[in-house]
Amino acid sequence: QVQLVESGGGLVQAGGSLRLSCAASGSSFSISAMGWYRQAPGKQREMVAVITSGGSTNYAISVKGRFTISRDNAKNTVYLQMNSLKPEDTAVYYCNALYSHYARTGEYLHWGQGTQVTVSS
Repeated sequence: QVQLVESGGGLVQAGGSLRLSCAASGSSFSISAMGWYRQAPGKQREMVAVITSGGSTNYAISVKGRFTISRDNAKNTVYLQMNSLKPEDTAVYYCNALYSHYARTGEYLHWGQGTQVTVSS
């Protein structure tokens, strides 16, 4: 029902910046929140940042002050501006969306395919 298309990943040197984008598309849905998660090899997936439709945000302690999540509700797009990148930020970054369907009760969580972010030292 909801499709998420991520972009912006790549290779960057430590101290550099990247901006990730995730656009949600589909029909008959309303998004409550969108977020970014990441997973490094051999590690569990962890929350990086989330933002609600009202603009409330939460960040992982490890990225607080360096990353900024934002959202364009009209375009159903979420962004993650990543500054002062560190090698430990290297991971596959996944976008997700918490949404409801106009014709069904409850909320659903959908994940994107992920985009690789590699930070070299």
